[in-house]
Amino acid sequence: MKKVFKRYLPYILEYKFQYFLVGVGIVLSVVATAGTAYIMKPMMDQMFVNKDESMLYIIPISLVLLYFFKSVGRYVQSVFMAYIGTHIVTRFREILLEKIIFLDMEFLYLNRSGELISRITADVARVQYFVSNLFPELIRELLSVIALIGYVIYLNYELAFYALVVIPVVIYPLFTVAKRLKKYSHRSQEMSADLFSRLGEIFNNVEIVKISSTEDMEIKKFDEENWKFFKVNMKAVYVGEIVSPFLEISGALGLSAIIYIGGKEVYDGSMSVGDFMAFLTAVGLVFKPIKLLGQIYSKIQDALAASDRIFEIIDRESSIVDGAEELDSEINSIEYSDVVLSYNQNNILNHIDLKIQKGKHIALVGDSGGGKSTFVQMLLRYYDPDSGVIKINSKDIKTYTLESLKSQISLVTQNIYIFNDTIKANVAYGYEDIDENRVIDALKRANAYEFVMQLENGLDTMMNESGSNLSGGQRQRIAIARAIYKNSSLLLLDEATSALDNESEAKIQKALEEFCKDKITITIAHRLSTIEHADEILFLRKGKIIASGTYEELLKNSSEFRKLSGKFE
Repeated sequence: MKKVFKRYLPYILEYKFQYFLVGVGIVLSVVATAGTAYIMKPMMDQMFVNKDESMLYIIPISLVLLYFFKSVGRYVQSVFMAYIGTHIVTRFREILLEKIIFLDMEFLYLNRSGELISRITADVARVQYFVSNLFPELIRELLSVIALIGYVIYLNYELAFYALVVIPVVIYPLFTVAKRLKKYSHRSQEMSADLFSRLGEIFNNVEIVKISSTEDMEIKKFDEENWKFFKVNMKAVYVGEIVSPFLEISGALGLSAIIYIGGKEVYDGSMSVGDFMAFLTAVGLVFKPIKLLGQIYSKIQDALAASDRIFEIIDRESSIVDGAEELDSEINSIEYSDVVLSYNQNNILNHIDLKIQKGKHIALVGDSGGGKSTFVQMLLRYYDPDSGVIKINSKDIKTYTLESLKSQISLVTQNIYIFNDTIKANVAYGYEDIDENRVIDALKRANAYEFVMQLENGLDTMMNESGSNLSGGQRQRIAIARAIYKNSSLLLLDEATSALDNESEAKIQKALEEFCKDKITITIAHRLSTIEHADEILFLRKGKIIASGTYEELLKNSSEFRKLSGKFE
């Protein structure tokens, strides 16, 4: 807990004024609580035993004032701790998203989206409960215990020994329970992430679920994980809830000892009834915050487990290190020099050597798993080579900042990404100021303007999630328009026209040829008809370039390409 608190301390210190007000609220609450015990002595001795009539006015008014200050203190404390907690977790959501989104693609590929969403939402929510509720309550109840114990010892230190001897007895079991609770909390949060992932998988693939009539199967899978989650949570409840009755019994034993020993002292005349009642009230008030401290400490384990998961992400460093130099000119040349990339001891790209100049159209073909997508992704620095070097404009690609590098690259894949925004915002994605004339030009080049203007709100038509209110071909044309709008000097096309009919594909191919005359274009193709006019075609197999040349040259000289051509044509 101390280690986690140190991690939060820099954030907490930014709220000094709010914590000062929280401190004022806590002091008011603690003093009023101690005053409630103190008032018992004059009430018993002067009001009831000595029958001092003035006490009939003083005691009730004092009691009202004590509870007034206690209520004001709790209100001030609650409001400002809620502000601190809500503000901190709002920042943590931003910090986590910023950290995750800038991590390398390997990390993002290996971690399920549901797991990452769970870290940003569910785990941060558990931390909010700690900062907003548990942490201030822990301080308040701890101060209450200290104040009341001090008052108890002041009244009768001998009797205080019998009352407080049970406190050390409960500490060891409390720590034991806390360790088990933290373990269950870790498991609970991991299973919560599994549920997020399962739901994400169902909703992202709902179309195939419907087509396959597998609704019942998916519900069954979800139910299995859901009830496992329930069982883990109940284990935490069984362990956590034992703290309260254990402390109740311990408190009852302490109070019983006080009544017996204190009663004898009253009978002997060594202690007044008022002193005894004040002492008994103070001890009773001590056990309440001790009980709450036990419950709070148990609940804190959940927040500590969530904090471990949060700081695991925050402390993670991206394997892709940003460069320092701005790429402030167009990409005029690309060079792969003996590039090797391996995964699990297998070479995905195997000693690739290649030079590409501005204005050239390079096509990549080959069997699935041959390394085509990886070849392209390395230009986006999703991965860095294990050996060899990739150069842009004769400089190592690693020297450039990621932002300036990607500003010169457009990517269109067969996986279309449409955002829940207007069509023009989707076309101009990444630009705050949208040039509508430029959007229209991009849509026309992508053969999309006609169908867009037939929509109810034209360019301002809102897209559903994933663009579900458009056809597959329409979504693909919007993605192509986005790449045209960006007007980058390097265009990467990965089956960019796979969802189009032949007529639309032919129109877009012609428009792209005109558009890309002064750019470098790299196309991944399965339909060889789309790359017949490429300047050079690279045939990749198991990460190696096994053949290269124009379409006609490969048909003439490469038996493997002729076989491939037979497969796809």
